[in-house]
Amino acid sequence: MRTYKDRVRHAILFEIIGLLIFTPSAVLMFNQSVEHMGVIGIFSSFAATIWNFIYNICFDKVLLHFRGDVQKSMIIRLYHTVLFEVGLMIVTLPAIAWYLGISVLDAFIMDVAIVIFYLVYAFFFNIIYDYIFPVVSPAKAFGTSGSKSN
Repeated sequence: MRTYKDRVRHAILFEIIGLLIFTPSAVLMFNQSVEHMGVIGIFSSFAATIWNFIYNICFDKVLLHFRGDVQKSMIIRLYHTVLFEVGLMIVTLPAIAWYLGISVLDAFIMDVAIVIFYLVYAFFFNIIYDYIFPVVSPAKAFGTSGSKSN
């Protein structure tokens, strides 16, 4: 298991590196200013963080109510991911359209592009993060091999 400190480092690095990649890419892709895309990036990051906290608590409570546990099969993980992104888009879509003064359709297209970027980014970020900061098994952390010796 990762420690609280490691989870904080993971979240901070994820958001900072994501914004450093997203902002200039979005400026080129959407023909918007750095300031506008920086605000959209920071807003989306903040909204995703808050939504992630709320959504995961609610999702786990629903799973616990209907299934009696919070274990996630692959199909439940797929629903979990899709519903998270749909909920996040519902939150961010009107704000993006309003802030940039664009149509809801244009904001939707932009939001879909942001979602795709962050899905791909999260996949690769987590692989690299796990390589750089591997999880120490409990046996190694406590200096044991996990086997009994006399």
